[in-house]
Parts: sequence; C-alpha cells; structure tokens
Amino acid sequence: MHLLKETGWRFWWIVLLVLVADQLSKIWVIQNFTLGESIQLLPVFNFTYARNYGAAFSFLGDAGGWQRWLFTAIAIVVTCVLSIWLSRLQRTQLKLSLALVLIIAGAIGNLIDRSLYGYVVDFLHVYYQQWHYPIFNIADCAITIGAGLLIWDSFSSEDEQTQTRTN
Repeated sequence: MHLLKETGWRFWWIVLLVLVADQLSKIWVIQNFTLGESIQLLPVFNFTYARNYGAAFSFLGDAGGWQRWLFTAIAIVVTCVLSIWLSRLQRTQLKLSLALVLIIAGAIGNLIDRSLYGYVVDFLHVYYQQWHYPIFNIADCAITIGAGLLIWDSFSSEDEQTQTRTN
C-alpha cells in the first residue's frame, strides 16, 4: 500500500479512466459507423471511422501484417518500462507522473485494438479546407498530451523540482 501512496502509482486510476473512455468510444464508433463513414460535427472536425494498420500517421500501415506484432511488442515494452519508472517517482513529481500514466494509457488502449482487431480504430478527424490531419483516437490524444508533459517536465528547472519536493 505504501507504494501506491508515495509514488506515481497513485495515478493508475487515470490509466483506467482513459482506457474506459478510449475503448467505449471505439466500440461506439464500430457499432454505429461503417468504415469510412463520416459525420461533420464542426466546420473543421468530423467523426470519421478509419482503421490504422500502422503506427502514428499510418507509418508502416501497408507493410503486410508483420507490423502488428512489432507495434504490439513495442507497446508492451513501453508500458512495462514506464510502469517501473512510475513506481520509482517521488510523490511530488506530479507532472512526470501524469505524463507517464497518459502514455501508458494510450499505449494500452491501442494495444487492445491491435490485439482484438489487428488494427487501431480511429475516428477523430481534424481538417481545414483541403488539408487533413491523420485521423486519431482518444488513446492517441493521451499519448500526445503525455509526451508534451514529458518534454515540459524535462525542461523544468532544478529549482522548480526542488521547491516542489520541499512543499
């Protein structure tokens, strides 16, 4: 119990919250949309059902199937490494703890998709006129926000970290 209260592990509830939101949203999209179907919500934002057989920006999406296992293995390794790192963080390292749990949640969310379907379910579609950002999902959002927090934390001054630890 001490491990949960005094380390970054006390934020695992966020992993569960993001996973539930991610998986429920993907199930809803699968049940209510046909592949490629799109509904405009805003002039620059649609719900569009897409399947991503690759990684970010469909990297290796047309590689023939072996990439599924590569990205599955990477997600498992990343989740294990970040979970160990999270268990070693001090209670006061809030930004870093949040960064790691968001990345873990996103990795697990997309890992579940690859395991169940062989692809990642995407549906958030941002665009402007002829420009289209690659379609993504809640797990991708969690990874992106977590990575941003991780970068921000890496630039935090030593004084800020020391001050946080003494408070």
